[in-house]
Amino acid sequence: MRTREGGRIDVDEAAVIARVRAGEAEAYAELVRAHTAPALRVAAAFGAGADAEDVVQSAFFKAYCTLGRFRDGSPFRPWLIRIVVNETRNTVRSSARHRAATGREAALTEAEPLIPESADPAVAAVEEERRAQLTAALDELSEEHRQVVTCRYLLEMDEAETAAALGWARGTVKSRLNRALRKLGRILPPDVLGGGEKGDE
Repeated sequence: MRTREGGRIDVDEAAVIARVRAGEAEAYAELVRAHTAPALRVAAAFGAGADAEDVVQSAFFKAYCTLGRFRDGSPFRPWLIRIVVNETRNTVRSSARHRAATGREAALTEAEPLIPESADPAVAAVEEERRAQLTAALDELSEEHRQVVTCRYLLEMDEAETAAALGWARGTVKSRLNRALRKLGRILPPDVLGGGEKGDE
């Protein structure tokens, strides 16, 4: 396990999952440490608010219990994110929308340092302002459009990862993202989204 620039943690997921399946339950903690911050951002962005930590804990527990169904060779994060999304939906189904918005913005900006500490303070300030504008604008979108924008822009997932996380076809991801971007384009300054849809890696 190692930490990348910006505080993100890399693990050899396949090796860790193999260890867990072989009976080394404590190895699962490596996956938890590596994916807690993005999982919190997802739960918050999809409306968990103050319940985000509980949602993520529940999601990690469910992921652990169903690890036997995880397909070898697949990336762990989109699979986990899909569980987080489902847990969030279950948690907030009867919650008020304004509570979701409050928790969303706080967790998206605090859960994980997206800008390296070594970054130019002026650049960092501009990035934080752009993210604040984007998270505020998310409330103007439908749930499906919020989800696809969150995955592609706030979590920096590629198209395939987004499709896996949300359980959609890749064509659905593309079309919903395009519609969401058109709506955001009428709300936000043109530089906030970087000039258009991010490309796939």
